[in-house]
Amino acid sequence: MRPFPLTLAAALAATLLLTGCDDDKTGGDDVKNADRKSGSACVLGDMGVEVGAGAAPAAGDTGTVTVTLTNKGAQCSLKGFPGVDLHFKDGTTSVSPDEGAQAQSLTLAKGNTTSFTITYVRGEAGSAESLDVHQASFTLPGDTNTAHDLEWTYGEVARTNGTQASVSGFETSGD
Repeated sequence: MRPFPLTLAAALAATLLLTGCDDDKTGGDDVKNADRKSGSACVLGDMGVEVGAGAAPAAGDTGTVTVTLTNKGAQCSLKGFPGVDLHFKDGTTSVSPDEGAQAQSLTLAKGNTTSFTITYVRGEAGSAESLDVHQASFTLPGDTNTAHDLEWTYGEVARTNGTQASVSGFETSGD
């Protein structure tokens, strides 16, 4: 019978065609590229955000605002410091990393958490040496076009000798 060799030839051609597509290199294969995001920079859109504060009770006291991030997306990495800005009536000021802090690389699997802390010295209300901060915003390294805004309800921030606020690096949380 002649149909058998024709069917065999068609099956063999289809097998060769399909196996010829897999050269084990990254490129046009949609299945392989679907995992490409894993290990890339973390993005705010994939993060759950929680804020906790140890507000400074009086002028001259030190307060902290801790931001906890939970990765809800694919595995990703954080390399560097969060970018933090304080917003006040007349402008914005960027917060520098803690003195002596060194940026570390951190990989977050789906469901894992990390945190960073903004430390500040509370300023005297109405003083020219204080910033009347109403909002803080932060970005992640590698995702600097997307900011998360936080209402600042922790009092004014001292600015004697520059803004008296700093941000820590990312710290691991949980197990």
